[in-house]
Amino acid sequence: MFQVSVEETFSSGHALRGYRGKCENVHGHNYRVRVTLEGPQLDSIGMLVDFTALKKIIREVTGTLDHQFMNDLEPFKIVNPSAENVAKYFYDEVSRQLTELPPGARVTDVIVWETDTSRAQYRPVV
Repeated sequence: MFQVSVEETFSSGHALRGYRGKCENVHGHNYRVRVTLEGPQLDSIGMLVDFTALKKIIREVTGTLDHQFMNDLEPFKIVNPSAENVAKYFYDEVSRQLTELPPGARVTDVIVWETDTSRAQYRPVV
């Protein structure tokens, strides 16, 4: 099994609805996101995925969130913008946009760091 990962960063603000504590107030983070793909075979030139293509997609997703108040953006107008939900959002968006993959290849998980020591991970049940 082959595996590749790409990381990007972005800065956003949010407020956690229903939370009792400091994080219910508007605050921000310098996020780091890692998207990992895996697959059993490589394409005709020996790659699982073109890093440039994957980075472009991730940058498009981070671009919609960067320097924004996430609570004002879809889907976070309804879905609480917790690190866990942000990780799933990246999984869904990257999986939807990444169409050129060898057979059996897929996004396996996304990790989102809110700080250097706090992270959330999403991986689907397969």
